[in-house]
Amino acid sequence: MSDVGDGRVGGEVAAPDERSRRPDWFHRGHPVFFPLAGFFTGMVAVIVVPGLYAAVIKWLAGYKRVEELFPFVLLMFVVPIGLLVPQHTRRFGRYMLLGMVSTLLVVAGVGIAVVWFLLAKDA
Repeated sequence: MSDVGDGRVGGEVAAPDERSRRPDWFHRGHPVFFPLAGFFTGMVAVIVVPGLYAAVIKWLAGYKRVEELFPFVLLMFVVPIGLLVPQHTRRFGRYMLLGMVSTLLVVAGVGIAVVWFLLAKDA
């Protein structure tokens, strides 16, 4: 029996291999996934980690100890810098660092603008 008539209706032919039509990045994930994931991971880290760190230290040791230990929250920048070392995590780490730095710049810029506006309004 020929290959043409097996389970096909009206002379259908077998479709070309589906895998051959996929882009070359298909098995490695979408090319935008790791930059977006890294950027938003950095953004969330800058927003969540300092507050969570302070809350846990306050719960364990009190306000005075939080004031002494809070500068250690800057150690969170070790994570993206550490991700820059291995080749396979370098792209994610670069975008995570970008997300962290850009979030800090936006927060600082908005804070400065609000303080300037409030001082200019009172004067």
